[in-house]
Amino acid sequence: MSAGTHATYGTQAAATAAATIRNRIGTERPVAGLVLGSGLAGLADRFDDVRRVEYSDIPGFPVPTVIGHPGVLVAGTLAGRPAVALAGRFHMYEGHDATLAGFPARVLSALGADVLFVSNAAGGIRRTFRPGDLMVIADHVNLTGRNPLIGPVEPGDLRFPDMSGPYDEDLRAALHRAGKRAGVALVEGIYGWALGPAYETPAEVRMFERFGVDAIGMSTVPEVITARAIGMRVAGVTCVTNLACGITNAPLDHEEVLAVSKQAAGRFESLVLEWVRDL
Repeated sequence: MSAGTHATYGTQAAATAAATIRNRIGTERPVAGLVLGSGLAGLADRFDDVRRVEYSDIPGFPVPTVIGHPGVLVAGTLAGRPAVALAGRFHMYEGHDATLAGFPARVLSALGADVLFVSNAAGGIRRTFRPGDLMVIADHVNLTGRNPLIGPVEPGDLRFPDMSGPYDEDLRAALHRAGKRAGVALVEGIYGWALGPAYETPAEVRMFERFGVDAIGMSTVPEVITARAIGMRVAGVTCVTNLACGITNAPLDHEEVLAVSKQAAGRFESLVLEWVRDL
């Protein structure tokens, strides 16, 4: 990857994108920036005083090509607190590099958010999981060999960010408290990032299980690594939409992912609303 490619999605590019967004949504500082994964974008409809910006109008943002990722930034108030959400993300399997996959974290930080909330849909590897479970992400395993920080150091970035606690302990505890108040059952586990777009083979899933991975997906980690490099605190939730290949003998498809995400959406939204309320 060239230095020019890295700079395209670096600090200055994030500032340019944020300036464009502020012209549309105003300058109020959000308490959190949220990234809404496959089938979970319905949370954007829970905002009040809504302002929307299409990804096509944001410099540096490609339009997502995956069903379930609308490609719109939503700003306003969520549970009475100012927030910004990205309804949909762009993935490396669409042909993007890791720096672009992590770019949304830079833009949300440039908008003033100190907290990043990430969400995704994933296949369950832990054998007690069932479709529809919501998993607070305690840690992750990068199974791709890719990293959004490769290249020249961006202004303000840490060259070697500490990843001993990528998902903030206090924010995770707050998610569990929010779950109790909302009556939403939660589990906690390790998320594994695979490149995709093919689903994993049974042999790969058995290997990931031995690595300690509880749920496997195709996103999220580039944003988290980037966020940690620029000093953001991170929390995340995975919707377990299916059992991974080999854990179940049923064939896998994206329509199933979206269907289960839709079924879990109400519980997911209630959880996040309670969590944001206390930020």
